[in-house]
Amino acid sequence: MATEGVTTKTERPGTMSTVAGSSQSKEDVEHGLARKETVSLWTYLNADVDPSQTTAPLAMYCFMTGYIDVVSFSAIFVWCGFQTGNFAQLALALARLFEGAPSFRDHTFHRADQQALCSLIAFNMGAFIGRLGDRVGAHKRIWLIAGTFIQAVLTMAGAIAFWKAGQDSIANQRDDPAWTNALSFVGLAFMSASLGVQGILGKRLNTQFGTTIVLTTVWVELMSDPRLFRFRQRVMTRDHRLIAAVALFLGAFVGRAILGQLGTAATMGIGVGFRMFITFSWIFVPNKLPRL
Repeated sequence: MATEGVTTKTERPGTMSTVAGSSQSKEDVEHGLARKETVSLWTYLNADVDPSQTTAPLAMYCFMTGYIDVVSFSAIFVWCGFQTGNFAQLALALARLFEGAPSFRDHTFHRADQQALCSLIAFNMGAFIGRLGDRVGAHKRIWLIAGTFIQAVLTMAGAIAFWKAGQDSIANQRDDPAWTNALSFVGLAFMSASLGVQGILGKRLNTQFGTTIVLTTVWVELMSDPRLFRFRQRVMTRDHRLIAAVALFLGAFVGRAILGQLGTAATMGIGVGFRMFITFSWIFVPNKLPRL
């Protein structure tokens, strides 16, 4: 009996230490959660976003591609985002120099060719500016916010240039463009550069949306998707490409509707508002989870 009493006394301190250790571990967990919840804004902005959760802002990028492209095409029949056509157009302009007899060859640098060259150069300059994200971190939230804000600034500069240019918004014939003066070239350069920045931001995220600019590759990949006709399943590779195509179509439709009512400058000004909305949307994209 005495031995049992001694045993009982020796077990109590162990039990108390176990309870104390358990309560201490709970407090550590609570403090850890508290520290996790009170992450500073700077730390949050410098975190990487989860590319798989960027569907909404990238779809809005595609919307802006259609929205801005329809503005330039309606006025001068130049796609300021689809540079394949502009590059081929410059090749045609060069080939024209060798057509016909030497005394009858067309050596004129046509206005449409000048505008295609302007758009091509400005687009690539914008894409080059987008390379700054490689130093900051292409997936970092702060760069995605800053890069989209740069797009908004370039779009706003284009809107101001078109407002000062004071030219028409819609051309009726290809040989009679609505934009002809120097300020319209400045506006075209700014809007093309904004899409260049957008393209490299979308490309660096490496999602099914691609560059969010040219959808030719997206269409090819969509048609070759092995799970294209599995309608009862959620297929990310198929669904996101369809979202990109629909968003671009909707952007072109909305852009032309606004352009016909308000003109180029106002349409681009509304585009600035869309750009700013996308800028703030990056704040709500979840962080990328750390690899275990």
